[in-house]
Amino acid sequence: MKILISGASGFLGSELIPHLKKESHEILRLVRATQGNPQTEILWDPLKEIKNPEALEGLDAVIHLSGESIAALRWTDEKKIKIRESRVKSTELLTRTLLNLKKPPGLFLGASAIGFYGNRGEEVLTEESPPGQGFLAQVCQEWEGASEPLSKKGVRVVHMRFGLILGKGGALAKMLPPFRLGLGGVLGDGRQYMSWIAMEDLLGGMDQVMKDEKIKGPVNFVSPHPVTNRKFTKTLGELLKRPTFLNMPAAAARLVFGEMTDEMFLASVKVLPKRLEENGYSFRYRGLKETLAELV
Repeated sequence: MKILISGASGFLGSELIPHLKKESHEILRLVRATQGNPQTEILWDPLKEIKNPEALEGLDAVIHLSGESIAALRWTDEKKIKIRESRVKSTELLTRTLLNLKKPPGLFLGASAIGFYGNRGEEVLTEESPPGQGFLAQVCQEWEGASEPLSKKGVRVVHMRFGLILGKGGALAKMLPPFRLGLGGVLGDGRQYMSWIAMEDLLGGMDQVMKDEKIKGPVNFVSPHPVTNRKFTKTLGELLKRPTFLNMPAAAARLVFGEMTDEMFLASVKVLPKRLEENGYSFRYRGLKETLAELV
């Protein structure tokens, strides 16, 4: 397949491209600045334009991963605008451009997140669950909605709702230093659910989605076994042989991180990968301990 990828240099993109090349796919990258590979790079400004859109003719699939990082000390109004626009406007731009091609690609895989569901306590969530409340839930709804015109034109659109991705980098890399110093601890009461997925299973799940033409719409990319923050903290501490006695109360976290505390750190999202499993995907990493043990 000839595949166009945005966000290719990010945490997921840098793992995805070598994986796809092993499967003999031809890869084009949307980039802000060229790295000297004009045959495989297409310049764009995610909020404004794609240079030489005619170069997109002949695509089989598009994987859209780009977006402003949600990690910050606090979400200022400016940061929230960047988070939203980098996702929604870039998707709208890609959608318009693809629809103007002589032959649009048959498949569009768009990144989304389980933030779509908001803070739902112990409620078990699947792709059929309604959206939640809050800034991230609203952004995810608009993000997914931006590619709806492609669906109406017959393109198979998949919204990849990612949970916490565990790989060699990303969020885990930021967690390890304090945990290794014995500074890891529970956030709030620790009862909030964390839905996670091993990088290898994420890539395997994407393979499944690309091959199975029956799969469209939202797909949860999470392990079948979500865990509480307390369980996650205890497991990582045990593997590193470090104590995890510290605790950051919810009130203290809100003083430091503001709004993002309740949206990211304290939100409980107990999500299951119903659609992947229904369509035959077999997870290699089902348990948290075995996943973290290999990574750390």
